[in-house]
Amino acid sequence: MSNLPPITGLTKTITHQEKTLYPVLRMIISLFVIIGIWQAIVLIFQLPSFILPSPISVFERLIERHEVLFRHSWVTAQEIILGLILGLSMGLCFALQMLLFKPVKRWLLPILITSQAIPVFAIAPILMLWLGYGISSKVVMAAMIIFFPVTTCCYDGLKNTPTGYLDLAKTMGATKWQMLRHIQLPAALPTLASGIRVAVVIAPIGAVAGEWVGSSEGLGYLMLQANARMLIDEMFAALFILSAISVSLYFVTDKLLKKLIPWEV
Repeated sequence: MSNLPPITGLTKTITHQEKTLYPVLRMIISLFVIIGIWQAIVLIFQLPSFILPSPISVFERLIERHEVLFRHSWVTAQEIILGLILGLSMGLCFALQMLLFKPVKRWLLPILITSQAIPVFAIAPILMLWLGYGISSKVVMAAMIIFFPVTTCCYDGLKNTPTGYLDLAKTMGATKWQMLRHIQLPAALPTLASGIRVAVVIAPIGAVAGEWVGSSEGLGYLMLQANARMLIDEMFAALFILSAISVSLYFVTDKLLKKLIPWEV
């Protein structure tokens, strides 16, 4: 009997396994339900493939064109990840400047609002002209589209740090930088995590929008080419891979954030 694990430890292990498995099972079940409804709509209404291809034809296209799809997927994934890194860095930098230098806030706030007031598709041709048709313009577009939510979430988290913690740190002789590092930044992490989750979901929009405006590779480029040749099943295959990239990035990011911020996330 002494070799048996404690009941509490066994309960924690089961609970951890349930938390890990249940979201995956729910996602798989939801995916099969969506595919089933999709197939039923195609069969019931007898829709032609150029209107709505069946899931079977899309899956066959995924197998037949897997090398081409993988090559373009890798390009788009790079644009999304680099755009996230650039956008998160810029958002954190701007939020810190707005917090530490009060006059700067009055100048940066109009820039933040303007960055969201102008549609992404309106900026894309200008970025293509300045940065070319390579990966740089798509990275900048992905960064621009996530810049606002990251900045606002980070700034709100830093600004709303409990005053009791700050007052206690001041009485203990802490400097502004020590309070920022040990109190304000940790207190802002849960709010920043929410902004990062939003950024991971919408970053692919900027990358694909840039590929639609002008590119020679990427899933957005492949979708345009497939649409022009009426290969709708290939277009859906590219869309499926793009969705898989976005969902995977979200769940990986969510898992990392829960590990890094276990106290509130």
